[in-house]
Amino acid sequence: MASLGPEQEGTRTGLLVDLRQPASATLAAVGGKALNLGRLAAADFPVPPGFCLTTAGYRKAAPAELDAVAARLDGVGPDGARLDGAALPDEERNSLARRAREAMMAAPVPPDVDAAVREAYAKLGSGPVAVRSSATAEDLPFASFAGQQDSFMDVMGAGAVVEAVRRCWASLWTDRAVAYRTTNGISHREVGLAVVVQNMVHTGTAGVLFTANPVTGTRTQTVIDASPGPGQAVVSGAVNPDQFVVETSSGRILQQPQGRRPSLTGPQLHELASLGDAAQRLFGSPQDVEWVIDGGGKAWLTQSRPITTLYPLPDDDPLDGQAGPDAAGAGSGPDPRIYLCGTLLQGLTRPITPMGLSVLGRMRGNNKGPWRYANPGLRMYVDLTPILRNKSGRQLLEKMLPLADGRSAALLPALLDDARFSVVQPPRKRSGRNGDAAPARTRSKGAGGTQSLGQFAGLIPGMVRALLWPDRELRRARRYQDNLAARLVLPSPASASRRLQHAEEILTTTINGLIQATLPAPALGYLMLAAARTLLRGIAKPRELEAVLRGLPHNVTTIMDLELWQLAVSLRRDPEASRAFTELKPAGLAARYRAGTLPGAAQSGLREFLAKYGHRAVAEIDLGMPRWSEEPDHILGMISNYLRVDDPEETPDRQFATAAAHAEARISELVERAGTVGRLRGRLVGLCLRRTRQLAGLRELPKFCIVMVLAQMHRQLEEVGAELVRNGTIDAAGDVFFLDFDELRVGLRGADLKGIVTRRRRLYDVELRRRRIPRLLLSDGTDVEAAAVPPPAAADSLTGTPASAGTATGKARVIMDPVGAHLEPGEILVAPSTDPGWTPLFMTAGALVMEMGGVISHGAVVAREYGIPAVVGVADATTVLRNGQSITVDGAAGTVTW
Repeated sequence: MASLGPEQEGTRTGLLVDLRQPASATLAAVGGKALNLGRLAAADFPVPPGFCLTTAGYRKAAPAELDAVAARLDGVGPDGARLDGAALPDEERNSLARRAREAMMAAPVPPDVDAAVREAYAKLGSGPVAVRSSATAEDLPFASFAGQQDSFMDVMGAGAVVEAVRRCWASLWTDRAVAYRTTNGISHREVGLAVVVQNMVHTGTAGVLFTANPVTGTRTQTVIDASPGPGQAVVSGAVNPDQFVVETSSGRILQQPQGRRPSLTGPQLHELASLGDAAQRLFGSPQDVEWVIDGGGKAWLTQSRPITTLYPLPDDDPLDGQAGPDAAGAGSGPDPRIYLCGTLLQGLTRPITPMGLSVLGRMRGNNKGPWRYANPGLRMYVDLTPILRNKSGRQLLEKMLPLADGRSAALLPALLDDARFSVVQPPRKRSGRNGDAAPARTRSKGAGGTQSLGQFAGLIPGMVRALLWPDRELRRARRYQDNLAARLVLPSPASASRRLQHAEEILTTTINGLIQATLPAPALGYLMLAAARTLLRGIAKPRELEAVLRGLPHNVTTIMDLELWQLAVSLRRDPEASRAFTELKPAGLAARYRAGTLPGAAQSGLREFLAKYGHRAVAEIDLGMPRWSEEPDHILGMISNYLRVDDPEETPDRQFATAAAHAEARISELVERAGTVGRLRGRLVGLCLRRTRQLAGLRELPKFCIVMVLAQMHRQLEEVGAELVRNGTIDAAGDVFFLDFDELRVGLRGADLKGIVTRRRRLYDVELRRRRIPRLLLSDGTDVEAAAVPPPAAADSLTGTPASAGTATGKARVIMDPVGAHLEPGEILVAPSTDPGWTPLFMTAGALVMEMGGVISHGAVVAREYGIPAVVGVADATTVLRNGQSITVDGAAGTVTW
């Protein structure tokens, strides 16, 4: 298309942009679709000629009523102040969207806009055109908005084009577009809509291509969907397209339709894959490209937008604002690597704040040990490649992975057979007189291996003390906890710089000593359980020993849960407090607690509880997460749950006492059975199992103390954040958790950190909405589980890893976040994963079903201790099961049926 002539510019200033001359175009002016098409056209990609009516046209046409509607959708009042309260109900939101659409359709098209569109359409030849919406909140790196606004094909005649433009404007306010913007946190007041008008291509074949496999995440594959006829049919799902998978670098066809003539030839597939790869290189990230092939065989690109659903590559640095290796060629090197998601093993599906990741990195020595880590998607992954390429490592992985995560273990055989991860024998070098190098296998241990051995050796004296004098070791652990709490306090007053220094110092000076002081006793407890299992071989089945772990004493998390239950019992006796918890939701109760206006018993009882446990949190290993002392909503919700327990047999303290009595009875039974084989064996079994019950409950103490350290760091950094807010360096005190220590030091010297925080918060918000997290991730982006062929599923059951024996039938309660969760006594808790922040829910749950984990994962261990049936590693449990659905959990068979 020819560019606009000087004689036409007077009436069209700011209204029209030629797609082939987009130099001055911006996202705010032309929207995502037009901006990307313009970049493609300027780079000589085959793009149909056309023009863009900018957002200036939309602004001219938009009636004043839209401002009020958009403000209400944004939760802003007439005076510009943000309204408090929950998000709008769907019905009200949809009603406002309909009002905006109707207002836009009723508004006249301004004369200068009408004239500009008609003249530009005439210059295109007045033939059939495509009229397509191009929103400013569209084709963004974090949200594609695919299909949210309307497009119209084969529009003929100037009047019809103008009317199609009006309908595109109105489609900015479809229910789906408004809901999508709300979900992605994009302001309705700031969004605008441009319109792209292009000559129609007489289509022979059309479709879409993805420059990375959208299902598996593999960046080295191009996936092409194609069908004869218009591409809109493929995009809308109106036809079942042919699907092709092509290896991008070589053009090799990995998958194509079988049993019929495919809609694309080999040369056409190669051309499309090459065009897609070139577009990916142009934009710097994997692309979702719409294409058509005309009757003459020429390929045209009609749209390109980023694929926003891919999980980030392991090499992506979440603390670096630059584009990672998602660009062309990512992950295609000769040295593939495989990573296991340690975040999921910790019971977390949510991302970790940048400061939280930074602190976890420091705690593990910033990759100076034997393990290597990566943080794609703001989650912690451990590099398993060296283990898979080592014979001994493979054997260890085959033993340990099924205990930690059954679903990952199910994928292990295929990985062991994958030639890319075959065992590598390190070259051996002899040490000679001239100081030749030592054998490679010795060198590979390095300082990290030596450090790990040294740390293990440091635990041995404590384990010996625990074996010989368990009560003394229990008292020693409690003293350490009290002394640690005193050492963490920073005397006031203190400057922001001193607070920042203190936060760093307590991290570096406490962690190693903390592990040495708190880990030996519980480690010995579980070693004694393993010894008992060996002594009972042939006498008792291994699963019979599960009962020994029920109702364990000295577990600080269980003690906490029982104290919370006792608080609920005391509040039940207080009519005013009981009425407040019946009438108010957790957020309302929390607001009254902060104001000091809860009923007296509740105010003082909660204050005392939080004085002991307020440092804890949901997802508490993340330094950036608010502590219960800051946001007690979760604890208040748990109290509300406990107040609904009416059956005396279902009370947590009664159930815990019953579980403990069952454990003692099982020990007596096992000792007696072992004694029939030999008196000494019986005594040894008794010693092992009683040491297990004395010491294994301390397994929560190391983490409890680590969380004390993190909570004190959190408190100091909040104060630093308040100072930075006063200085204008950041907008909110919580922004400090989206920075690292070095950046905070720079901020205290006056640097503006708002841009960095904004970018990282946006990434964090995107990851918060992600539902699927790869448990095993290859360096080329492949989600190993997604790439595996799933076994056929039964219509009325799910299977997972047996985690805690027993059978329970009840109503499912799917809970994605424990904060504010409602769980009726006896209901079956269905969750993606759990950490200690979830444990108050276990006290009244009838059973547990969890998508993640293995037999030693947190949820499984706690379920066994509380004596409730559990099945873990159940794929898609939170989406297949529905609230209120009656299900049966068999914790021994590992099944969930309905």
